Amino acid sequence: MIAYGRQSISRSDINSVKKALKSEYLTTGPLVEKFESALESYTGTPAVVVSSGTAALHATYAAIGISSGDEVITPPITFIATQATAALLGAKIVFADIDYETGCIDVDSVRKKITSRTKAIVAVDYAGHPAELTALKAIAKKHNVYLIEDAAHSIGSVYRGMKVGGIADVTTFSFFPTKNITSGEGGAILSNDATLLTNARLFARQGTRRNPKDFLISSQGQWHQEFHSFGLNYRLPDILCALGMSQLNRIDEFKAARTKLFEMYTEILSSFENIQTPVKREYVDPMWHFYPIRVPAQLRRFVFDELRRAGIGVQVNYFPVHMQPVFQEIKEAENQLVNSEKFYSEEISLPMHLAPALRSRAYRKKLISTLHGALQD
Repeated sequence: MIAYGRQSISRSDINSVKKALKSEYLTTGPLVEKFESALESYTGTPAVVVSSGTAALHATYAAIGISSGDEVITPPITFIATQATAALLGAKIVFADIDYETGCIDVDSVRKKITSRTKAIVAVDYAGHPAELTALKAIAKKHNVYLIEDAAHSIGSVYRGMKVGGIADVTTFSFFPTKNITSGEGGAILSNDATLLTNARLFARQGTRRNPKDFLISSQGQWHQEFHSFGLNYRLPDILCALGMSQLNRIDEFKAARTKLFEMYTEILSSFENIQTPVKREYVDPMWHFYPIRVPAQLRRFVFDELRRAGIGVQVNYFPVHMQPVFQEIKEAENQLVNSEKFYSEEISLPMHLAPALRSRAYRKKLISTLHGALQD
């Protein structure tokens, strides 16, 4: 089976982790700040690293003050962490439909869902293609709400000449093994708002304050630390920061390889009348996380199964979150999320990673022959 996604680990990655293991620190040490600085150098935006992309979202929502009664607008086509981490803080999740071509949140749908209770709009960069950030920023500014870019898929992508990371009010990354770079587990929060980033860091470090200048209690000794708010342990260990920094050094290599694979897929699939290949807007330069094709809905299950039988590890991204049992109390008006449901019914994600098998002639032949057979049947 050719994996749907997998990490690419080099000798330099291994050596970086070995060096960290031989140091004084395994958990929070000097490599945390170094990784944060490396992310800032790459994106141009200050960063806080955390233990996962989910942790990054949770800390972001906490940092902007999400609480009971607030509304957060999200697309349904995403992993449920986008919604769950806001809901756990008491937010009401409001679903906006997607752009059927890109899979990203639809701007007009967002406009219709804004209310006086809206606290944030969350733009998910589906498959690595950035959402319509310019228009979404204008909406957020007009209504005085936060724009959060869930960029779990899109570190390395460029939108209108700007690297993803500093365009929205807050951006979150994921460094899970299938993502564009990996630290094993890991994530990051990026923002040019220093107060917001400080709040996110505090939440991700259990609310711990160690600077005497911040203390409200002055009668204790040097052992003293204080907690003015609650937080969680979302620290990213030094050994994982070592891997993350090494991977970040290779990001241009990763992007070039993923772009080449994207172009190969588009070339060989363009002759299929009943396959829709991904749309790329002319003003974006994505770092593709996966390659989403769409086939006739009545054939999707059969095509998926045939590709799996042929040893091609395809996936579907994603079952619409508003249809999950946990959100069964949300009753969307009929046809409000028609694009999301149609997109899901047709979508299949092809493998996207650096393994040599994906670049082989044998793989191309197997993919083409399997799709021809499945779609003709």
